[in-house]
Amino acid sequence: MTASGEGPGGGSRAEVLRRVREALGGARGTRPPVPRRYARRLTDDEAVNRADVLALFTERVADNRASVRHVSADELGTAVAAALWGREAKQIVVPADLPFGWLAELDGVRALADTPAVDVDTLAAVDGVVTGCAAAIAQTGTVVLDGGRAQGRRALTAVPAYHLCVVHADQIVGTVPEAVERLDPARPLTWISGPSATHGIEMVRVEGVHGPLHLEVLVVED
Repeated sequence: MTASGEGPGGGSRAEVLRRVREALGGARGTRPPVPRRYARRLTDDEAVNRADVLALFTERVADNRASVRHVSADELGTAVAAALWGREAKQIVVPADLPFGWLAELDGVRALADTPAVDVDTLAAVDGVVTGCAAAIAQTGTVVLDGGRAQGRRALTAVPAYHLCVVHADQIVGTVPEAVERLDPARPLTWISGPSATHGIEMVRVEGVHGPLHLEVLVVED
């Protein structure tokens, strides 16, 4: 690739993007519909009632090698503190707009608000991060972050070795298509299914290489 952006084929990046924009036409920037065959709900066998959706989410989160615990809204602050004490955390980082009540019971744990943005070295040195989420999926045990309220920027959950994620029960949907319907594709979506893990050429699982080594989920039943 030359400095002008021309490649071996002679076309420039600007020209390629121009052609893409022309091909999209009036659909550019609009949200495409989810195909009918894909946008399905959980079947009756999969979810007789709301409790079954929560139970399935709990089961799948555990299958993904993450910790999960159900708490009431009244005990959330205590549950967050207990989770951090269990990790022997001394210093954590949190999004600047994390609800104060989530950290109200902390004692002996210093919480750094990400404003101004905490540098990468500090993120790597803290004991963990506490965030909320945008949505969660029962069928896959996945939590989705979009950089919205109580979630912060992507680096907050990509660098620290421990991630404590608060998921409210009404944020949990049954399937991926249901989550897609709730989410804004223009936002920076991060889909998290358990601790960070990768497999090498010999298919040996290694955790914590590209993100948190430990993921803990608190499901708040409001």
